[in-house]
Formats: sequence, C-alpha cells, structure tokens
Amino acid sequence: MDRGADRAQRLVDAVRVRDAATVMHLDADAFFAAVEQRDKPSLRGRPVLVGGVGGRGVVSTASYEARRDGARSAMPMARARRLSPAAAVLTPRFAAYSAYSAVIMATLRELTPAVEPLSIDEAFADLALAEGGAPDPQEAGERVRALVAERTGLTVSVGVGRSKLVAKIASDLRKPGGLVVVRPEDEDDVLLPLDVRTIPGVGPATAAALERLGVRTVADLRRQPLDTLTMTLGESSGTNLFLLARGLDDRPVVVTSERKSAGAERTFAHDLFGRELVLAAVDDVVDEALQRLERHGGAARTVVAKVRYSDFSTVTRSVTFPQPTASAADLRDAARSATLAAGINDPVRLLGVSFHGLSAHAQLALDLPGVAVERGTAPVALDDEVGDARPVVRVRADPDAEAPRPAGERPVVGRPLGPAPPGRALDVTNARPGLDVEHATLGRGWVVHVRGREATVRFETALTEPARSRVVDLDADPLLLVDPVGVTPPAAVPEHLREPA
Repeated sequence: MDRGADRAQRLVDAVRVRDAATVMHLDADAFFAAVEQRDKPSLRGRPVLVGGVGGRGVVSTASYEARRDGARSAMPMARARRLSPAAAVLTPRFAAYSAYSAVIMATLRELTPAVEPLSIDEAFADLALAEGGAPDPQEAGERVRALVAERTGLTVSVGVGRSKLVAKIASDLRKPGGLVVVRPEDEDDVLLPLDVRTIPGVGPATAAALERLGVRTVADLRRQPLDTLTMTLGESSGTNLFLLARGLDDRPVVVTSERKSAGAERTFAHDLFGRELVLAAVDDVVDEALQRLERHGGAARTVVAKVRYSDFSTVTRSVTFPQPTASAADLRDAARSATLAAGINDPVRLLGVSFHGLSAHAQLALDLPGVAVERGTAPVALDDEVGDARPVVRVRADPDAEAPRPAGERPVVGRPLGPAPPGRALDVTNARPGLDVEHATLGRGWVVHVRGREATVRFETALTEPARSRVVDLDADPLLLVDPVGVTPPAAVPEHLREPA
C-alpha cells in the first residue's frame, strides 16, 4: 500500500460512526411563508414572498407556490416579484415565527432531550439519548411530523440516519412534508447517485473545481484519491469531502453549553385529577423552575408547560412574551395558562415547566392599562385556548355575526393584548404589508397595503374563514398595530399526518 493510500485508510479508520440510524434532522418547510399562510387564510394555496419589501429588499422565504414560478430565498425581491407577479409580498413577523418555532422545538424534545437547534426552523435530535432507549426511527419521524401538524398546522420534513450528514440529506429528499429514514445498509444506494452539490459545504466554487476533475456525483467524488482532493481543494476541505463521500461523519448532536432553558418537572406518586389540584402542583413546579432560572440570567421569553397523562401520552404548550421578562408573577401566570391550554381533563402523571430564550436583562414595561406590570409584559403568543377567568380577545371576521367555522374550530383566544406594544396607530410611516392590526369593531386582521391615509386590510385570522379586502380610512377609523396572537391548533390535520391512535 502506497503512503497516500495508507494515510487515507488511517483517516477512515479513525472515524467512529454509529451503527444505527439515530440522528434526526427536522426542517420546517418554507417556514416563514408557511406561517403566513397559516395565519392568513386568504393566502393559502397562493404564492407568498416574505422579506424586505423596499426597492433593495431580499427574499427571506418563498412559498412552494412562488418557487414553482422560479422565486427563491436570497433572491432580490424585485426579481422574485417579476417571476411571481401574483405573489403576496409580506414583511417578516419574527414574533410569530418564534412562537411557532417554540412549539416545534418543544415537540422534538418530547422525543429526546438531546436537541440541537440550527436555526429558528431547523434542528438535529439524537434519538439514542431518548428516555427508555432509541425509538424506531420510522415511528419517531412519523410521530414528530404528526404532532407538529396537529399543533401548528405546518409541515416539516424529517430525515433520519446514522450521522448528521445523512440525516440532513435525507430530510431534503422528499420535501415538503416528507420522511426518509436511511439505515446504514442503505446509505450507498441513497448517497452515491446524488449530485455532489447535495453534500453540505459544496458551493459553486467547490463544485466548479470538482467539475474540472470530472466529479458530478457523490460516486464520482468517492473515486477520487485523498491526495487529489487535498491538492485541489486544500487540506481541510479535501479531507472533509473525502470522508463525507463515504458517509463518514462523527459529529455529535450538541446541546449547546450556553444555557438556553431552565425548568423543572415532577412525577407524582398518585395521578392528579381536577383543575384545582393540577394548578396547585404547577405552582410548586414553577417555584423550582424559577429558582433554576435565577441561576441562568433571571429572565425568559418563552414558557413551556408539559403535561403527561396516566396513559403516558404527553402534551406541551407554550406562551411567548414580546421580550424577556423577569416578573415571577407573569412567568407563573404564563405557566398556568399554558398548562390549562394543554387540557387537564384526564388524570395527570407528570407536570413540567421550562423557561426558554433566557436573558440576563428584562425590558421594563410601562404601567399601562391592560399591560402586565413589574418587569414583564403581556404574552403575545399562546398556542391554545386558555379557558381561565381573564378577559379574552375574540376575533371575528364580521362585526355583526359570528363567521361560520368548520366543525371543531374555535375562536382565537389569548390573554388581553392591551394597547399594541408600543401602542402605535397604523399610518404610512410604520405600515408594512403583512403586519397585524386590530380594529375597534372589525377585530384582528393584517395589512395588505397602505396608500396615503387609506389602508387595505383583510380582517381574518388562522381560525376564521378567508376574508375579503376592506379599505379603512385611517383618519376616521384608526387601526392599532398589534403583536401576533400566537400558535392556534388547526381544526383539521391531513389524514396522512395524523398521529396514530
């Protein structure tokens, strides 16, 4: 064996990969655009572009309908609009995306505590560290897809393999809404025919250099000697691609060392039954969670409640604030609301409360009517009906009559938003297409566009019928900018995504 081949063999032997498909990659499909279509019924099935709406704006996300027209992420918005002239162009609403993301990540953590978020809409999870041992990867993937669809109305694509590389590639193979499990014995059949640009890190420049070597597929790449790749691409890149072409990727799923959450949970010797008992127990769990939060900054933006029933089924619900809060009262109220949103009609075996989006700083809130005081603010995101005794915001598509809803659908219910933080009236200086507004009698809606002192608005939400555009005279009929209500469970889940009974 020559020296080059010997070096390559030693490199391969040094990589220790798993012997089972236990790494999951989850990617929410066209996430920003999908949230907008979910929250704005009139946009469902239509092309949507989310991003900068000015002359030099860039597309953050294009819906699949817009992608069929040729629009893509990172494309200049002006070009995307030319390609997809019928597309609705919306400014991003990060508070809404954060609320949906919190639900998706919490759902992943029901499978395993080892979750590594890569971005607001993408994460790895290590199934090998699941409580009770690694679940069947196919069943785990089907479960997480079904739960996310049930809780958010969104689709996610899931890939499972024995490495991050394979899991990431697998999640891209059947978008949107797909599930691909690549077992070790099937890796070559999946990887080798793929375009070499499928491998993460192979951008245009690297692909061009490989093209000059005659490398177009992963199989072509695997045939290249290590020395050829390092001479062409450099030591680091060449070595990395030599290993990845063989599916050799031993990167672990890393739960970041910077604390992202603090919480507590408690399993009860005897199941709890009844609202009063459950809420009293939640208060005890919150006390313990608050003590841990104090050690990790003292402020949090999202509160997640976890309820496990006597049949071992688990439900999580979350509440998100507009900024981190250190108010123990607000955090406790949010935990109670999220617990009630999970539903406590059955015997409860375990309760958990966790705080996410930790910070050492909490933005002070003004003492205004309808806004929580001390150091917190009223939540802007609640992912289910609360059912507590507080005033609620009920949104209707028509001020005179309740809009018809499909069977099982409920009005949007949340904690009172009070004056829209920061309580500004909509005008030409702050109006952006897609922003949430509220009218004194017409309820909630979103801005289509503003011209002069007139705003075109659709008064609709995730749980109403699609609404027609209405023109509002801002001088005679002011609109308030408001924060998103949050995540509202869909009335119906596509049958192929339903969680198995």
